[in-house]
Amino acid sequence: MDADQGKLSRRGFVKALSGSVAAGGMLGSMASGAPASPEQSVPVASWSRRWRPAAPKRLSEATHALAARAMSGEHGRSLKEADFALSPADLQEATPNMKYARAAMLVAQKAPLRILPGEWIVGSATMLDGPRHMTPLAGVPSTSHTTLGFHKVLECGYSGLRRQIAERLARGDLQKEVGAPQSRSATSISPGEDLLQSMLLCLEAAEAWHRRHMEQLDELAAAATGPERDGYRRAREALRDVPESRPQTFHQAVQSLWFTYAFQRLMGNWSGIGRIDQMLGPYLQRDLEHGRLTLDEAREILAHFWIKGCEWTGAPDVFGGTGDAQFYQNVILSGVDADGRDITNEVTYLVLDIVEELHISDFPIAVRINPQTPERLLRRVAEVQRHGGGTVGVYNENVVIDGLVKLGYPLAEARTFTNDGCWEALIPGRTTFSYVPFDMLGLLQATLGLNGSGDPPAYPDFEHLYGAFLAHLDRHLESHHRQADGWARNGVPAPLVSLFVEDCIERARGYHDRGSRYSVLAPHAGGMANVANSLLVIRKLVFEEKYIGLTDFVRILRDDWKGHEHLRRLVLNRFRFYGNDDPAADAMMRRVFDDYTRLAARTREREGVLRPAGISTFGREIGWSRPAGHRLATADGHREGEYLATNCSPSPGTDQQGPTAVIRSYCGLDFTRAPNGATVELKIHPDSVKDEAGLTALVALMRGFVRLGGWFMHVDVVDSAMLVDAQRHPEKYPNLAVRVAGWSARFATLDRQWQDMVINRTQQVC
Repeated sequence: MDADQGKLSRRGFVKALSGSVAAGGMLGSMASGAPASPEQSVPVASWSRRWRPAAPKRLSEATHALAARAMSGEHGRSLKEADFALSPADLQEATPNMKYARAAMLVAQKAPLRILPGEWIVGSATMLDGPRHMTPLAGVPSTSHTTLGFHKVLECGYSGLRRQIAERLARGDLQKEVGAPQSRSATSISPGEDLLQSMLLCLEAAEAWHRRHMEQLDELAAAATGPERDGYRRAREALRDVPESRPQTFHQAVQSLWFTYAFQRLMGNWSGIGRIDQMLGPYLQRDLEHGRLTLDEAREILAHFWIKGCEWTGAPDVFGGTGDAQFYQNVILSGVDADGRDITNEVTYLVLDIVEELHISDFPIAVRINPQTPERLLRRVAEVQRHGGGTVGVYNENVVIDGLVKLGYPLAEARTFTNDGCWEALIPGRTTFSYVPFDMLGLLQATLGLNGSGDPPAYPDFEHLYGAFLAHLDRHLESHHRQADGWARNGVPAPLVSLFVEDCIERARGYHDRGSRYSVLAPHAGGMANVANSLLVIRKLVFEEKYIGLTDFVRILRDDWKGHEHLRRLVLNRFRFYGNDDPAADAMMRRVFDDYTRLAARTREREGVLRPAGISTFGREIGWSRPAGHRLATADGHREGEYLATNCSPSPGTDQQGPTAVIRSYCGLDFTRAPNGATVELKIHPDSVKDEAGLTALVALMRGFVRLGGWFMHVDVVDSAMLVDAQRHPEKYPNLAVRVAGWSARFATLDRQWQDMVINRTQQVC
């Protein structure tokens, strides 16, 4: 693509998303399921020089040095196995909740501490159980897929939680209303009292961990001189009164939030952070107004929070090939509060500054945008996105909120949404959440009889086939509902988590025992784009044109298209599939989507559990492929073993009309019908967003995404040719980050299959 073509493409892109010109065609796409050739892409050697703008240097050299140490994997490699254990009495006699709490106390007393010279923020999760998703010493899985109510510790401190528990204990009436009783200790206290007492012991453990840090900071300061000693004293002053008490300054607030979060991580829990700018913004504003610090100083403090977030990088044998940053520690920026007021503030922009400069991908960021989002914020998001790494995605918050309200949440609660650590929407600090994925394409293939060996089912027309598919889907959803009926009853103990989730204290019930205000188990469909594409082909070739009989077609697919390459090529070349702004393809996708969400919505809530529909794969398209999975060849032209559509994105290589067309196809779905969400991914060639016109195109992309009714979008600005080179020479790209699914990861830490999946995405050009 020459320079003039590139300018025309960008101008067309902006016009298309504003509705001024016809859809599609204004943007090119560089792949058809294969990496871009060198002729199509920027040479790898000159990639960073030619397009990647230099990030402004705002942070100190000392902060950059700390970041380099963390991202190098130094801290992750130093994580320790526990060389201590609970006593036999604790293991045999304590209730599950008390066993957990005593484990927390022993970990707080014995876990190694790590305080580095020059740190503004202290507290580290130093045990291997954390990244392994296990609760140390207690021998039970830890908790993830949640965002805890960390705002509570900023509002009232640990002391406020103690008072709340004491008041609840004083009121009595702590027997459970439903559910089987937990095992009792020798004292035979009620299950509710057992939980509340274990919460108090967890708070004592957190206090013990705090005390050890204060003592070590004293020792380090006494042994140091000059600036190093001043640094230890500064960190001690910030930590002294928090999290026990409510913070008074921005530095204390950042320290309190991290210390609370780090203790959860130390006990193995993977929580999202949530709306960090809403939590910290008021503290920064007061400090700025009173002249207690400058924006530059605040940026340094917050950067050290960000650096702490990659302390598990390099942890051995915990990632399973899916990347090194998938610990669900998502951050949400901007959007409205419960009263509908915009919360964007200086912290919003400081976070984007830090991500742009340090290239830390371990906190995936989602920015909530709407039609009133200021140009300044959209432009800032675009500037960070074009640095690559896939770290910053966007929610169309009005659509998300509308879907949650339709599901039954009060408007004020819906406005507070965050996510579970990927992008599924939930109410933070009030929700016990999980989801159950399933392969919708597998249901269609079963409907066609692809997995059998006898005669395929005979369907007289397309509507009978489609009806049989919906019957399979309905049966699957009913099995989901049966599972959800008994979900979150007397699950694994989690008193530390329960402290930060309403209404666990008031109900005296745990997070995994219906203590939360909302219990949510969402069905998540995968493979929808390939289902719609396959149905489109079958309807046209088999039932309308009678080009081939259904029985013969099924046998060809069972045999993986062998001997019928001409037919496979006909399918791939003749049809325009979902993702190209094609009316027929998009109508079929919409029909499948509407029927799925209609069937799911028939059981909105039952037995106290909400079941909002979602659409996702989160990389499962790898496991679902052959030989590991159950998928066979598909009617839309794919052979066994190919990696197909991710989440709600088009199938790789089929979206050939550019990003404008992808967005129009995706936004043709009514996402208020899928309250748990669906995302679209775009891989944009970096050379096409390297100048002012490129920024304008990215901003227009976000504006169009909002105007047309999207739900969640993440843009990865990266060159497929560079990814191929990084796969061959990982030592050249140690910190190259890419968006994987609901998380970002350094490309070199992905195994070959996951790397291929990222490379395989269509390379779009603005």
